[in-house]
Amino acid sequence: MIQDVALPPVGDIASECRWLEQALLGWLDKEFLAEPIHAKVAARTTQVYARQRLEGENLVVAIHIALLAELRHFDFGCTALSEFVIANAVADLLLARFCEAP
Repeated sequence: MIQDVALPPVGDIASECRWLEQALLGWLDKEFLAEPIHAKVAARTTQVYARQRLEGENLVVAIHIALLAELRHFDFGCTALSEFVIANAVADLLLARFCEAP
């Protein structure tokens, strides 16, 4: 069974959101052909993340599920992106930032 990872309690949410938006945008532009829609995706994703964190959510899996649900109706246009790509990328970015390797 896979154990969930708990993030530290939210401190400076504005700083955390700036980091996530920039990190996700950088990842999207690196992994896919850079497109203007990436900024919109990163901004919307950050809104969902901020709300989850401000509501007290610290579990990566719960944030992942919230992103899947919220981004399901986002218009990704003619990109290779989907809610799954974004939620997985956010989980990877969070784990890399907040969880040290053993």
